[in-house]
Amino acid sequence: MRRREFITLLGSAAATWPLTARAQQPTMPVIGFLNGSSPAGYARMVAAFRQGLKETGFVEGQNVAIVYRWAEGDFDRLPALAADLVRRQVSVIAATSSPANLVAKNATSTIPIVFTTGTDPVQFGLVTSLARPSGNVTGVTQLNVEIVAKRIELAHELVPTATAVALLVNPTDPIVDFEMKDSQAAALTLGLQLHVLRASTEAELDEAFTKFLQLRAGVLVIATDVFFNGHLERLAALATRHLVPAIYEYRQFVTAGGLISYGPELTDSYRLAGIYTGRILKGEKPADLPVQQATKVELIINLKTVKTLGLVIPPALLARAEEMIE
Repeated sequence: MRRREFITLLGSAAATWPLTARAQQPTMPVIGFLNGSSPAGYARMVAAFRQGLKETGFVEGQNVAIVYRWAEGDFDRLPALAADLVRRQVSVIAATSSPANLVAKNATSTIPIVFTTGTDPVQFGLVTSLARPSGNVTGVTQLNVEIVAKRIELAHELVPTATAVALLVNPTDPIVDFEMKDSQAAALTLGLQLHVLRASTEAELDEAFTKFLQLRAGVLVIATDVFFNGHLERLAALATRHLVPAIYEYRQFVTAGGLISYGPELTDSYRLAGIYTGRILKGEKPADLPVQQATKVELIINLKTVKTLGLVIPPALLARAEEMIE
């Protein structure tokens, strides 16, 4: 080979080296984060999800990207948002609210899905078994639907003289029927009349509290719902303004001024979902990851709100509280 031909050949090969090196570099995986609420009410949960990812070796912006899709309380937007994530061919979809769970599952049978939900995922149709989920779906359940019935019992304990309690639900939430069924059963057992109030918009939240006052119910129980999670400060403020004893699901409601919360620590569920997402990115299959269940339930009381409402909390209830906020 002539010297000039050799130099030309060597130069051509060298020109391709950067392209070859770039082609060999691993592509950063992308997570699609799908939620029915808004980011304003979910900052702590998103932080917990990122913490779970970090525990498996993934840091957003360094070796993993997250595409966030929020329905802002309008669940009708979820199918289009899920379809967008599928078109983007994300590596995993984190469907982090009950309204987003089935939408994500219906959108793809190939992309792995990690859910967080407040209901029984088997009864809800997400998986065939908690121990062996099968398919492309697994996740974490807080079992809040079962706990909402316990909140009816808590309402009776809080105001034992009340003959009626009210349950605030979002009629567009896919788990609403489960919540109402269990709550009605609990109310009947206690000899209470249960009034169901419905709200899926901010205006309807105001109307619900007005209706509560007209019904003269003793206590208002807030059902599990991502729309309510996104409006926790508004709900707490409405209850205080109208002097309504209200029982919520998560600690965040109480720190925002709500009276009492009874439920799991939601951030832990999101951390566990982050861990599962990271494990799937490393190659594990959703079918081999059993659905995890939240086991710890916390009772939190805001003593300042107790005074504002002029209530006397039964000593037995105070004794069971994990935390009392001044």
